[in-house]
Amino acid sequence: MSLSRRKFVQAAAGTAAASSALFGTVSRAAAAKEFRLGLITPAGHSWNRAALSFGEALKKATEGRLSATVFHSGQLGNESAMMQQLQSGALDMGWIQAAELGSRVASVAAINAPYLVRSTTNVASLVRTPAALKLLDVLPRETGTIGLGWGITGMRVVFATKPISTPTDLKGMKLRINPTPVYRDFYQLLGAAPTPIPTPAVFDAMSNGQVDGLEADIEFSWNQRFDRVAKTMLPMNALFMPFAPLVSGRIWQTLDGKDKALITDLVKQSLDAQIRDIVTTELGLIDKFKASGIAIKSDAGYNPAPIIAEFDKIWLPKAPQIAELRKIGAAL
Repeated sequence: MSLSRRKFVQAAAGTAAASSALFGTVSRAAAAKEFRLGLITPAGHSWNRAALSFGEALKKATEGRLSATVFHSGQLGNESAMMQQLQSGALDMGWIQAAELGSRVASVAAINAPYLVRSTTNVASLVRTPAALKLLDVLPRETGTIGLGWGITGMRVVFATKPISTPTDLKGMKLRINPTPVYRDFYQLLGAAPTPIPTPAVFDAMSNGQVDGLEADIEFSWNQRFDRVAKTMLPMNALFMPFAPLVSGRIWQTLDGKDKALITDLVKQSLDAQIRDIVTTELGLIDKFKASGIAIKSDAGYNPAPIIAEFDKIWLPKAPQIAELRKIGAAL
C-alpha cells in the first residue's frame, strides 16, 4: 500500500471512530429525561415527601441521566387536568387519588368502598395485596396511564361543628366530602347531605356555617387544623383514600426495559416508606388532636352491616372486585 493510500485509510478510520463516539454521545443524551411529576397535596405532605424521595433516588441511580421535578399543591392543575395531561403526554407522571381514577373507571373505585378494613395498619396491608394491585391493570386501556402501585392516607374521620357520637348522628348534616361517587353514596346512605366545596374553602365554610362538618384523613386535617372550627372528631373507621403513582402511557413506551424496571422498583420503595410514615405517625397526630381539646368520639357499638348491605347493592354490579377486597380485609 502506498504511503498516501495508507494515510487515507488511517484518516478515514479516525473519522469513523470520531463519528461513532459523537453519535454515541448523542444517543446517550437523547436517553436523558427529566420527568415532570404533579400532585395536589401541599409541600411537606407525606405524598410529597415520597415523590421527592423517588426523584432523588432516580437521579442517584442513573447518575443524573433520569430525574424528576415535583410540582406540588396542584401547580399543574387539579387531578382531572393532570389526567388529561398524562393522557396527551404533556405530563410525565402524576400521583393521583383513587377518587379521580374511580370516577373514570368504576372497577378502580372498589378500593374506596367503605368498611373494607377498619384500621390504618390494615390499609397498609390491603393495598399491597395482588387483588388491590390488579385494579390498576385496566388503566392503560381505560386512561392511557400506567399505575405503579398504591400509597395511602390513614382512615378518614369526620369533623363536626356540633356534638356527634356515632355515624347515625350524621343524618341531616351538610357534610363536605371528597366528591367521588363512592363517598357520595356512602354518606347519603347515612343520611348526610354531601356538599362539594373546594378544599381551600373548607375551613371558612365550617366557620361560617355553610357546612356542618367535613370528612378527611388525619394527616391533612392536622395540617389544616380543622379542630379549630369543630367541636367533635369522629373516627369513622370506614374509608381511606389511596393514591396511585401514574406514568403517561405515551412516555412509558419511549423508555427501555431497564429504565421501566428501575422506575417501578424506586416507586415501590418510595411507597413502602410513605406507608410506613402514615402508620407510624398517625397515633402521634391523634394525640395532638386530643391535646387540642376537641372531643374525640368512638364508633364502638355501631353496627355497619346494614349500611354495607345497602352500599353493596349499589356498587357490586359496577365493581364486583369489592367482594374479594372485603374477604381479604376481613382476614387481615
